[in-house]
Amino acid sequence: MKTLKPQDVVVLLKLVGTGRRRPPYAQLANDLFMSASEVHASIQRAKVSRLIQTSEFGDQVNVKALEEFLIHGLKYAFPPEKGSMTRGVPTGSAAAPLSNEIVQEDPIAVWPCEEGTKRGYAFSPLHKSVPKAAMKDRKLYELLALVDALRDGRARERELAQRELSRRLRVAD
Repeated sequence: MKTLKPQDVVVLLKLVGTGRRRPPYAQLANDLFMSASEVHASIQRAKVSRLIQTSEFGDQVNVKALEEFLIHGLKYAFPPEKGSMTRGVPTGSAAAPLSNEIVQEDPIAVWPCEEGTKRGYAFSPLHKSVPKAAMKDRKLYELLALVDALRDGRARERELAQRELSRRLRVAD
């Protein structure tokens, strides 16, 4: 049985923003700072989990199923680990788009990363490559930050994240 892994969510969110045709594994791997075999295995696990379906256009994200999983299951399947103060990339409500709506309390959640610009408490990303991939792709960054708000935010943060994530997924669909 192929069980979903946290990096599968990263791959799926990247695919949401790629349009009708899935980019080659090598391109996805390069964009996500993963190996092509990791990306391929992620897509295969997502197919088994019915989060990707094959159509005449090739592999397509099952956006409705992904939305349901992100909103109702992600925080239980992949809870974050929190650590000590570090430099990193802001996530959750400390990152756009939620940072525009919620007043931030110190310390903020950050994905540990030497190239990060903020200090906060370490918040485990879904995959070790997330900070670099997010700095390279703003759309992916915002989706991942919304997902992290769902993973560990307070009620208001989760509600805002759910609404914004649902809106973005519907637009992509």
